[in-house]
Amino acid sequence: MIDQASGLRKMQDSQQIKVIAVSGGKGGVGKTNVTLNTAISLAKLGKRVLVLDADLGLANVDVMLGLRVQRNLSHVLSGECELDDIIIDGPAGINIIPATSGTQSMVDLTPAEHAGLIRAFSDMQKQFDILIVDTAAGISDMVLSFCRASQDVLLVVCDEPTSITDCYALMKLLSRDHGLFKFKVVANMVRTSKEGQQLFAKLSKVTDRFLDVALELVAIIPFDENIRKSVRKQQAIVDAFPDSPAAKAFQVLAKNIVSWPIPAQASGHLEFFIEQLIEN
Repeated sequence: MIDQASGLRKMQDSQQIKVIAVSGGKGGVGKTNVTLNTAISLAKLGKRVLVLDADLGLANVDVMLGLRVQRNLSHVLSGECELDDIIIDGPAGINIIPATSGTQSMVDLTPAEHAGLIRAFSDMQKQFDILIVDTAAGISDMVLSFCRASQDVLLVVCDEPTSITDCYALMKLLSRDHGLFKFKVVANMVRTSKEGQQLFAKLSKVTDRFLDVALELVAIIPFDENIRKSVRKQQAIVDAFPDSPAAKAFQVLAKNIVSWPIPAQASGHLEFFIEQLIEN
């Protein structure tokens, strides 16, 4: 804890940064696609964007973009290098912190390793405007920790029962056990705007009945065959097919995110993100 506090003191004069966790409970809802396309769209608006691949056991951000990774978070935790050393460049100038894939030890971090991850963030030298955390699927302690530590939680949901159920379960845990009551929702892979509104209404109906939370629909991303094509090309759709319906929806989402306020108090700084992770 002493080392963590020391690292935090180094950041007292750090820049304000917007921290967004992208989650949703269920896997396969397009969460990483939302993360990357939003990040790239934000970078094209002139923002300095850092993406953290927080799926510590099944990382895929670098794979989706066809990027070669020499070192990842496991090397930081082992003490082989600093966090700044593993950051890689992505499309449009975004930066990415890669996780590792197929390593069980990264899923079940010990308290000491968790503390090491926090120290790594507190010692990071690079400056950013926006940190987007692409969480793992499910409702593990690490997913809950990253969501709780972020200023905004962006929940990606599809129009299928399991997606809605798992998204509800995540909100229930975050509200009941961690005091989170505001969530932003992305209706993903819907056929029409009306279908996206109806999906949001379904989710809202359940939460209004059983949870004390406030939901905001911030984006409707249409089903777009170009997404599959861009995935095969290992490119984001906003780069591969910038005029496609889905790409335009991501561009609108990015413009909306720019307008989201950053809290004036400590929670507007990266050290708040670190402090929240420590408290978990």
